[in-house]
Amino acid sequence: MVGTGTRGRPDLRPRPARRERGNRKVTLLAAALCLALVAGGCGGGTGSASAPPASGSLDLKGVCPDPVVVQTSWFPQSEHGSVYQLVGPGYKIDAGHKRVTGPLLVRGRSTGVNIQVRAGGPAVGFQSSAALMYQDPSITLGMLNPDQIIQLSRTQPVVGVVAPLELDPQIILWDPARHPDWHTIADIGQTDAKVLYFQGNTYMDYLIGSGILRRRQVDGSYDGSPSAFVASGGRIAVQAYATNEPYLYQHEVKAWGRPVAYQLVYDTGYPNYANVLTVRADKKPALAACLQRLVPLIQQAQAEFMATPATAIDLIVREATRSSPWTRCAISASSATAATPRWGTSTWPGSAG
Repeated sequence: MVGTGTRGRPDLRPRPARRERGNRKVTLLAAALCLALVAGGCGGGTGSASAPPASGSLDLKGVCPDPVVVQTSWFPQSEHGSVYQLVGPGYKIDAGHKRVTGPLLVRGRSTGVNIQVRAGGPAVGFQSSAALMYQDPSITLGMLNPDQIIQLSRTQPVVGVVAPLELDPQIILWDPARHPDWHTIADIGQTDAKVLYFQGNTYMDYLIGSGILRRRQVDGSYDGSPSAFVASGGRIAVQAYATNEPYLYQHEVKAWGRPVAYQLVYDTGYPNYANVLTVRADKKPALAACLQRLVPLIQQAQAEFMATPATAIDLIVREATRSSPWTRCAISASSATAATPRWGTSTWPGSAG
């Protein structure tokens, strides 16, 4: 867990690498989810996606767009739980466009509008949510990290309205058996080992500019697949999410099947939030009344997701199996792992930070 002094001021001293050791509670939850999903088949939601009448004070009809469109930053995954928590029964998955649409519900009560959640990353050619919001005015909210928001402030200005996560679970991972002397990302920088990442990720500019990694060793051709890491026999290091790949490499990537070690980029001195929900700066005034009602509902949904994630995870898994290279049980397990409060990774009652 990230240490803190006063709230909101993280201790940025370098931390040793973490190794995925497993968690019995998480494993049992993941297994139960896999069994439930297999027993229930692979079908998506059925029925009409039209929103039922709103429930009293939750009424968003005529105040918010219908549907409320959320452009995520990656394949469907548990870090997006706050918005998937809002998708009610009767949703429809559009596998061709990699999106899901359904009634926007809060604790089972209708808001009178629909919500549409769209996959990002490889599903949209690695375009940022900001770029997509400026291409498609129908997008209400887009997920971005603060460093991206700053980087794009001149060309595609957006304003953050709610941050569901307290820190960014972005990591660099490696094989601890092949590299027993690596304990931090800085240790990798003292070698000539290749570090695979997605081109354009701002945190890599920081790691290079601060001297933690060397420019000649980084490779921006990562496509999200485990194949390059496996093919290298663990010689290279790869970017990943602490809430996903460590479990997947050990338990689901059969060609690997053993633990990996990693360090959070956050712990190198790069404080960052993940998946901040933003709106276009020029649309904020028009959306002000909507946001006044919608933002508290998103915050509530995140707290509910952390407490009882199974329903949202079921939807995440169903959609992800149509748009990502991971298996359904792998996604389920990693989602269950992310839903376990660790390191203050999510905003939930009692979290660190």
